[in-house]
Amino acid sequence: MCGIAGIVCLQPEAATPTREELGRMAGALRHRGPDEFGIYRDRRAGLAHARLSIIDLSTGQQPLANEDETLWIVFNGEIFNYLELRDELLALGHTFRTRSDTEVIVHAYEAWGADAFERFNGQWAVALWDSRRQALVLARDRLGVRPLYVATHKGRLYFASEVKSIFAADPSLPRGLDPVGVEQTFTFWTVVPPQGVFAGISELPPGFVRTYHNGDMEEHAFWTPRYPTEDGAGSFKGSLEDATVAVRAALEAATSLRMLRADVPVGSYLSGGLDSSLVASLALAAKGQRFSTFSLRFDDVEYDETEFQRLMVQRLGSAHQEVVVSRADIANVFPDVIAHTERPILRTAPAPLFLLSRLVRQAGIKVVLTGEGADEMFAGYDIFREAKVRRFWARQPNSRLRPRLLERLYPYLARSPVAQQAMARQFFGRNLAGFRAPGFSHDTRWHTTSALKRLFSPAQREAVRGQDVIADFVRTLPDDFARWSFLAQDQYIEVRTLLSGYLLSSQGDRMLMANSVEGRFPFLDRNVVALADSLPADYKLRVLDEKHVVKRAARGLIPDEILRRKKQPYRAPDALSFVGPHAPGWVDEMMTESALRDSGVFDPTAVSKLWRKCRDRQSDAQFSNADNMAVVGVLSTQLLHHQFIRRTPDGGPAVPIKTIVEKGLTS
Repeated sequence: MCGIAGIVCLQPEAATPTREELGRMAGALRHRGPDEFGIYRDRRAGLAHARLSIIDLSTGQQPLANEDETLWIVFNGEIFNYLELRDELLALGHTFRTRSDTEVIVHAYEAWGADAFERFNGQWAVALWDSRRQALVLARDRLGVRPLYVATHKGRLYFASEVKSIFAADPSLPRGLDPVGVEQTFTFWTVVPPQGVFAGISELPPGFVRTYHNGDMEEHAFWTPRYPTEDGAGSFKGSLEDATVAVRAALEAATSLRMLRADVPVGSYLSGGLDSSLVASLALAAKGQRFSTFSLRFDDVEYDETEFQRLMVQRLGSAHQEVVVSRADIANVFPDVIAHTERPILRTAPAPLFLLSRLVRQAGIKVVLTGEGADEMFAGYDIFREAKVRRFWARQPNSRLRPRLLERLYPYLARSPVAQQAMARQFFGRNLAGFRAPGFSHDTRWHTTSALKRLFSPAQREAVRGQDVIADFVRTLPDDFARWSFLAQDQYIEVRTLLSGYLLSSQGDRMLMANSVEGRFPFLDRNVVALADSLPADYKLRVLDEKHVVKRAARGLIPDEILRRKKQPYRAPDALSFVGPHAPGWVDEMMTESALRDSGVFDPTAVSKLWRKCRDRQSDAQFSNADNMAVVGVLSTQLLHHQFIRRTPDGGPAVPIKTIVEKGLTS
């Protein structure tokens, strides 16, 4: 895995990219690729690359070109079917100088143009500079595993894997939080691309390819999620047993590709749940020998899954390491976490994962497999079960028995939203008449999160006056949306919002790459996703049994205790991490009236009331869900403003540029 960046002149009078600018951009990404650095530049374009060497360690340096050096690439990611594509391209007459998947992308683009991206099975962000046509092509993988940001300024286009790299290129770039990005975050938990968190910086949407040429920009989606329609088109035709066999085979193939296609050792995360346990078991079968596994443990018993982790380690016989995380640990690393998420977050869950990836790197491992994506693809979240219960209830809204099914949700929460029946009926019974409306599944989450906007300043409120981010999002839903099953609709919304923007970004790519570790996700394999999307709803969510077909596929591969356990999503201590004697000094600094007025996002009086309430209850573990999100949301936003707006990212210490290619320049 790597970091990519670049500058392209969109107007003739724009300044040619310099070595210094490209060096700063690469330097800002050194955590993503500390092994080697390279740049390419000509009169109109400059590309920068920070390499984490995984495949073809000796000859895979970037920027890399085709034979006549007219097409240049910087690439962040992996194309797992690159060997098969290479054979196709060899048959078409292409020749190769390296054994890297990067060079396969170059020749694939030569052969098939933008259609090449549909053929890739992998995770990527890529920039191709066609010096002959003077065209820049940007593309991002189907589900947004790898990030890619874009900004324009003074006739130039800037792109990079992380926003800090864009800011490092040119100190004159305006820096500010985007009010709509903040509004989306405090609705959906994240921004929805192309919307960004920072004003003037957008995010290339997952599954898109974009071309800049002759002053014009064109883009299209080469992939979008598709589900069976009401007439059965696109539906898996086999039985549940057929689906079980197919899912197991697809996951075996996906895990094998990710375990074996690397020139460095590959490890695996173990959470103690179904998904990571299944991936680790399939990884062992593919590798055929012992490998490394890594787990998180918590001081707080409510979040700890040690018992199940160790069951799986015993089953695997792996070389296992673990890190124990306390509330103080979360608070101490939180500024580093936000420096890497580059966005506000409403949960502390990324912080322990930052510490886990640090452990992985210290163990000498560069690549880990994880179970991310299983809940989105196979309907594992409580939000899907919740929506099913609410729709069932909505058909008989006066029933006293149907809402009792809510009691089967959230068994892992010490303060469950269904514990008090009267309140649960009032909360989950909202808008039942609209059970067919788009977004019905998520309106309880969006309603809860939007309540945090009571903390917003008058300026933030005014900046988004008249802006309905939910209605704006609903207008982007595909034409076939209403023809899908309710579960498919719910899954699509989860994929479009939380998967890329939060799970894969804040918890996945960013926390892994912060410590120069590549994550690989078998459940997000192209073929696994296509199969999962084609399955009938009741193969995935059978009554209220989540990921039913995956559990069937896992039989015999993982201990029965893990198969039978009640689902416990990964969580971490939130507000309590930041109060009490262990809280570091930066916490109160971010909550001062002057700091709050400086950022301009929150009303100091409202935040002060919240903060006093939380500090007064620092020995009480029963913080409300709203208070937890509010504290984390305010602190993360304040840190973001402090680190990226008040300060100017400078790229850090200079990095040694190993590869320098310059074309058509006198110096």
